[in-house]
Amino acid sequence: MLEGIFSGLSTAVMPINLLMVAVGCFAGTFIGMLPGLGPITAIALMIPITYGFDPSTGLILMAGVYYGAIFGGSTSSILINAPGVAGTVATAFDGYPMAQKGQAGKALAIAAYSSFSGGTIAAIFLLVAAPALASVSLSFQSGDYFALMVLGLTAVSAFAGKGQVLKAITMTLFGIMLSTIGTDPAAGVARFTFGSMDLVDGISFLLLAMSTFALSEALLSILRPTKDTRSEEEKALKSLGSMKLSKEEVKIMIPVIGRSSVLGFFTGVLPGAGATIASFLAYGMERNIASAKEKLGFGKGSIRGLSAPETANNAACSGSFVPLLTLGIPGSGTTAVMMGALISYGVQPGPRLFVEQPDVFWSVIISMYIGNIVLLVLNLPLIPYISRLLALPQQLLVPFVLFFSLVGVYLVTFNTMDIHMMVIAAAIAIGLRLLNYPMAPMLLGFILGKMMEENLRRALAISDGSISFLWERPITLVILLISILFLAAPLIGNLRSWLANRKSALPNDGEL
Repeated sequence: MLEGIFSGLSTAVMPINLLMVAVGCFAGTFIGMLPGLGPITAIALMIPITYGFDPSTGLILMAGVYYGAIFGGSTSSILINAPGVAGTVATAFDGYPMAQKGQAGKALAIAAYSSFSGGTIAAIFLLVAAPALASVSLSFQSGDYFALMVLGLTAVSAFAGKGQVLKAITMTLFGIMLSTIGTDPAAGVARFTFGSMDLVDGISFLLLAMSTFALSEALLSILRPTKDTRSEEEKALKSLGSMKLSKEEVKIMIPVIGRSSVLGFFTGVLPGAGATIASFLAYGMERNIASAKEKLGFGKGSIRGLSAPETANNAACSGSFVPLLTLGIPGSGTTAVMMGALISYGVQPGPRLFVEQPDVFWSVIISMYIGNIVLLVLNLPLIPYISRLLALPQQLLVPFVLFFSLVGVYLVTFNTMDIHMMVIAAAIAIGLRLLNYPMAPMLLGFILGKMMEENLRRALAISDGSISFLWERPITLVILLISILFLAAPLIGNLRSWLANRKSALPNDGEL
């Protein structure tokens, strides 16, 4: 192992490979900022460029593009509430409100430090435990994945304001319903398409995310009634604010980064989970364990609410390389594209890669740490220039957001029907937002709904239609019990506060 690490280190620090890490991070960051052009598109664009390269160099370039795009997506989430990639949707929940308060510089700095820390910790995990973790990811079965999706849905309480749990649950169910539109994965027949061929493939997550966040936010800014409020918001948004973090803020971030790095990495290790689910789980975990006072700050510019998803999604990016490199199983859509590129180089990812081509295996892992340093060095000095985007007057910023939202979705499918659906979804989102329905639970239900259905069906087929799979395997049972505890925790908290209020309302003995 040590011999392999030194071999990978010598390959990773070659001038051409260091240059490729820097180019990949730089290109990925800017591609990730553009709504619709996520890491999959970025890597697909890089494949023809890498054909003449050594396999190590090509994979290092694509890995740089991958985590660069994830970081770039957080920038558009924070500045204009337009998540560039699905993995940065949760970043917008507290990043954009922070920018609205005139703290865009601080929000971008928190995102940069959290991304660097999460990626670095995950790279160390990957270096130490990649071969061992391969067997862990193989031990998960369909029933375990179903339980994991249920655990993800328990995070719904994290996106609900005070007294809004029922609304959050309603929106989650709405998201699950939307995820069933399209072709039945088991029977192969169209369902809920109403005879439209455009709905056979289902609704795109990008379409739903862009219409409920970026497009609806841009349209709502036009509908806001008072000019005074709007001018105050514009003034706050134009202010970059200080990029320095106080000691208290750093103290808040350190435990969050530690927890979210571990959660994000192990979520990324599981094939099919990825950065999006990791960021939602980390955000939900932080809000659920926060004190009653801290919970009030979530969704309004909380440091914990911004740091957790940013740490987790970068840690998950590194984690997703475990099943790719050690098992030959892509952990996400992005790593599936990378796997195709590797095969085209004549490299077969899987258990033999560790033995037959250790230089490729270890150089990619070591380059991840180098890439995180490059990302930090590149992006921190660029923050004042990137945030200039906020200095645009609303008359220019709103058309800019509308253009990139619509064009970004259109460039994915080149289908005009998606534009029509996006406008309809944005109109519905505006109505729901005016009625104080949270949008995040709908996206969470939409992401997990399809995966839940597939794994539930597979588990039922394996157990001959019996639900005994829920308690037969210890992993499944433990995950489900944790889900029940997560659901019960806010209910117990509400009951205790109700009893405390009831007790304080009763007259004292001296007053009787």
